[in-house]
Order: sequence, then C-alpha cells, then structure tokens
Amino acid sequence: MNMQNEQHTPEQHTPIDSPFTSIKRENWKKLNGHLKHKFSQHDLDQLHALNEPLNAEEIEDVYFPLSHLLGIHIERFQDLHKSTNHFFEKNESTLPFIIGIAGSVAVGKSTTARVLQRVLSLLPNKPKVDLVTTDGFLYPNHILNERDIMNRKGFPESYDAKKLIQFLSAIKSGMGSLSVPLYSHLEYDVLPDDQQQLIDHPDILIVEGINVLQVNSQRPRKGHSVFVSDFFDYSIYVHASEKNLLEWYTNRFESLRRTAFQNPASFFHRYADMNAEESIQMAHQIWNEINKPNLIHNILPTRYRADLILEKGSHHFVKNVKVRKI
Repeated sequence: MNMQNEQHTPEQHTPIDSPFTSIKRENWKKLNGHLKHKFSQHDLDQLHALNEPLNAEEIEDVYFPLSHLLGIHIERFQDLHKSTNHFFEKNESTLPFIIGIAGSVAVGKSTTARVLQRVLSLLPNKPKVDLVTTDGFLYPNHILNERDIMNRKGFPESYDAKKLIQFLSAIKSGMGSLSVPLYSHLEYDVLPDDQQQLIDHPDILIVEGINVLQVNSQRPRKGHSVFVSDFFDYSIYVHASEKNLLEWYTNRFESLRRTAFQNPASFFHRYADMNAEESIQMAHQIWNEINKPNLIHNILPTRYRADLILEKGSHHFVKNVKVRKI
C-alpha cells in the first residue's frame, strides 16, 4: 500500500476516553496489595523480548498491581461459577478465565504476556496459567501466497479466525487437552501439525496477538457472527505512540539483521548483508507499507474495546494505566 497519500495518523482515531479512569504510574504502583516476589536477572532475561528493556521495578510497579486487580476479577468469576452451579444444582468444574492482550507490532505484547503469565502464577492460590499467541493461527505461507496476501500477514484476512474461535470455544466448553498450532519466527511460517502446543485445563489462559480485539476478523455469516474477543473475560491493550513504535521496530529489525537474519535458515536471510543505513531504510519501508496501515485501520481502533490500557513511554516502560470504569 502506498502511504504517501495517507492523511490519517493513529492519534486521530482515538475516541473520548470517558469510560476509563486514568492512573499515573506513581499512583498505580501503590495499588499492589500482596505480591512481594523478587525477580532475579535470570528471570528478567527469560521474560523480555529482543530490544524490550525489562527490570524488577517495572514488574513491581506495573504488573504486581495488575495481577492484584486481575485476581479480584478472577475471584469474582469463580464465585459466580459456584453460585450458578448451586442454582442449576450441578457440580461442573470452573472454566478457564481468559485474558486477551492486543497491541501493535513492536509494542511489547509478548513481554507483557510472559510477565503477566509469571506474576499471575504467583497469586495466593498458585493458578495454572497458560499462554497462547495468535501467530500460530496465521494461515501457512503457501496459503497466503495462493491468495496473494503474503504482504498482508498480520492483517485480519491472514488469520484462520474460524480455527482460533473453535479453539476458544472448546476452552470455554470445558474441554480438556487441546493442541494449538505454533509459529516459527525464524522460518516466518506456521510449524507442521506434529509440532504443537498442548493446553491442558489451565485456570487462566492468556491469548496474545495484534488481532484479538478486532471485530472484522471474519466475514459476517447469515444470522450471527462470533468474534475472538467474545471469549475474553478481561482484555488488555498495550499502547505507544507511532513515533516510538517505528523507532522500536527499526531497532529490532537492525538487531535481528545482525543476529537471527545471519542464519541461512532464516526467512529474512536476504537482509543479512545490508549495512546499517540499508537496514533502517528497509525497516521503514516495511513499516510504512505493512505495519502502519494495519495499525491505523485494524489495530488502533480496537484500543477502547479493552478493559485496561497500558500506555508506554519512549523507553518502553509503562507511564500510565487506563482502567474501564465499573
């Protein structure tokens, strides 16, 4: 897509946020009521993604209070289940509490998801927390090529929404062990069916992906439409300015060029011999032709569908939290 004539910026699409309470970081961090776990440097190294800084202070200030808030919602969710069990005179097991995490490419969703998975597992009842990324539900490259939408990978039409909805429906139906497709960022493709992730009766399931709050992820069917977000009990949007997103994407692309792209097995090995200037130019081209249009037209408009928004500053750390009023 030619972006030279693009007249809109992401900030022009943000609606009034009156349904939300805005809380600055210095006030948000005071809301943690019980978590006091200490994270080692090894823990931090395992949790953050490439070029996404993470320190213990970020976890304590942002994710501990978030875990506390989610713990309240989960407890009420479980209480409601007990009450309805009693009402219907049944003894069915509690269904998983599903949390959706959305946001742009390069905003740090994967780090948010992994940190949240870890801190939620520290709640007093030590719940089993599983994490699924929607990358595995992308159509394989051969299908994207057949449909001539390879350059729209990450757009709504590039996902097998039916397959993702079937998985979430099975989870919310109380089904046991379920297999989830996996995605290789090295190969830039969905892995074969014999390499899948097993999801087995989690107490909490985190679903992370740029598309999870979109309502146009599938064509409307006669009579009704079902969307991925219909299965969420709580949703989070990770937000940053487009200026920061472009900078973070460019820095990540350059880091990958010097590391992962050097692997001959990498889908992007063709970029390995670029110099720094060429790398920056290519990153900007990919951003402007693919990631920016997807952000403006598909991702950012879903921000205010979330229950909570984590707003990041220029250094990748959360500076403000917006929480939907109840």
